[in-house]
Amino acid sequence: MLKCQEPASAFAMYAMKRKNAELSSNSKRLKRKHSLPEKRGGLKNNAHLKTRRKPKQVPMHKSVQEINKTPRTLNKIQNVNGKDNLISKKTNSSVPSKKNKSIQKPIHKEDKKMAIIPSSKKVESKKKLRNPVLMVNSGVAKMKQIKQKQQKQIKSKRLIKKNTRETAYVNCNITEENHENPLITSRSMFEWLIHPMKVEDFFENNWEKTPVHVKRNFHKYYKLLMSTPMLDKILRESYILFTKNIDITSYENGIRETHNPVGRAIPSVVWDYYMNGCSVRMLNPQTYIPKLHSLNATLQEFFGCFVGANSYLTPPNSQGFAPHYDDIEAFILQIEGKKRWRLYKPRNENEYLPRYSSKNFSQSEIGEPILDTVVNAGDLLYFPRGTIHQGETIDNTHSLHITLSVYQKNSWGDFLEKLLPNALTTAIESDSEFRKGLPIDYLRQCGFAYSDIQNSAKDEFKERIKHLFNKLIEYIDIDKAADLMAKNHIHDCLPPVISENEQECSAVQDGEKMIENGIVENRVEIEPDTRIRLLRSHCIRLIKEDETFRIYYTSENSKEYHEYEPQFLEVGEEFVPAIRDMILRYPDFIRVEDLPIDSEDNKIQIVKDLWEKCLLVTENPLCILE
Repeated sequence: MLKCQEPASAFAMYAMKRKNAELSSNSKRLKRKHSLPEKRGGLKNNAHLKTRRKPKQVPMHKSVQEINKTPRTLNKIQNVNGKDNLISKKTNSSVPSKKNKSIQKPIHKEDKKMAIIPSSKKVESKKKLRNPVLMVNSGVAKMKQIKQKQQKQIKSKRLIKKNTRETAYVNCNITEENHENPLITSRSMFEWLIHPMKVEDFFENNWEKTPVHVKRNFHKYYKLLMSTPMLDKILRESYILFTKNIDITSYENGIRETHNPVGRAIPSVVWDYYMNGCSVRMLNPQTYIPKLHSLNATLQEFFGCFVGANSYLTPPNSQGFAPHYDDIEAFILQIEGKKRWRLYKPRNENEYLPRYSSKNFSQSEIGEPILDTVVNAGDLLYFPRGTIHQGETIDNTHSLHITLSVYQKNSWGDFLEKLLPNALTTAIESDSEFRKGLPIDYLRQCGFAYSDIQNSAKDEFKERIKHLFNKLIEYIDIDKAADLMAKNHIHDCLPPVISENEQECSAVQDGEKMIENGIVENRVEIEPDTRIRLLRSHCIRLIKEDETFRIYYTSENSKEYHEYEPQFLEVGEEFVPAIRDMILRYPDFIRVEDLPIDSEDNKIQIVKDLWEKCLLVTENPLCILE
């Protein structure tokens, strides 16, 4: 069961109200009972509920329950196909609906048949069988007959259920074959982005190495992502703020300026700046453009980290930014118009693949360009982080482009920042050699004042440090460091985009719905044979922190960068093997009953909790309770 006890999580109240460990085993019955129009009677009703739960131990009960799970839509499927509807009639006549089974309890009725017997037959038996022994023997005989008859009915109903369920899966429009593999989809999206380049060629020849300009001669290639009228519409329909969402910039005579007023970015004000030669930069436009959000979120599955975006609108014959370099891998998608780009190599080794963006440079500081090209609408320009660049519009033509940014702070150095402190902490706790005292006179041998002095004592000190570094390798934990990196990525990432098929098989569209008059319909239930899969591999991370297990996830992130704190749920240790199994089997679908934890209730509970957080999709829409 998922639970959260810390107020830092957004799910503390949710967890306390719905995920109480003591109520987990009865949650389904309580939920159904709450939705049924039955008269309630305090303690009497509670006692009645207890008597109904008792027969759950009878072997027949499970079989009757299974038959009740046949969805109502099966009747329609069979009639549409022109098949005999005898099965449907049997299902409707002999089996109470699943939605009401917690109240009707068919097994309770069967108990009445076995133990109580109709009153008229009781009177006859008293008249005919006055001998108590004969009465008992007769009663046992009748119970055996009833039991045998019921077993035959159950076998018949099991066959009915099997046939109807197979019919449902055959006729269902959504199957595993129709679910797209997210790993393949994300790679296809990147192939589209850099087409006609091959993915392997790009990573071998260009990634983190050299710029590349992909010319297409197809000016509408990226047009579906954005347009200038779309930008105007966003300004009019959304509450866009200067500085937070949009920047007004200019670069003239070697001077870079920002002209942001205070408050909301009114369209007429923005376009007045534009007409006066200022560029318009929109920050995180994917917040307002669904197709751009879909592109970025899909690419996150490919890169395994945050994919961001900014848009840049530049008026004719102008430049909005001074020469500089960035700390991201940049993909320039030219939407409208054209722009002349000049790219320069890093000035020295310190600026190659930097972790932070640069200051604004003057022309005299950057030398000659390594690439001077005009990027037209539909073209792509890629350059690695650390590449100094500047762009200007020419030929009385405006320019609108989107810059996709990826791999910010995702280097070996960033990984070692997570790895080494933890390794050192472990080494100090585990090995007394790391706790031995330093030489008494080391401060008279080392330091700024002694930096020019070389002697045997200082050399011996360095050798000791090297020895401890070599021992430190024994204590590194790359799995823990990877989890810490993933935790940051989870916080950065956009929420995943869920396809139409996935929506119908997830909590987004499947499950309970409110209709007129306060009635809730479409009640569904996860079954042991329900097949499930994680929504995306990058949107969930199982991490052990301070002897507790947490799931960090992105499904409830905001499209606005870091609008919320990291979202997580605490997980009981008994559920951890099930979550690990889902992660390791991704992107394959697996049955709930195959999860490697004890108790069917536990399996269903953990799946339901993750399903409700939109972290899981099912192979088919869930069966509706009737």
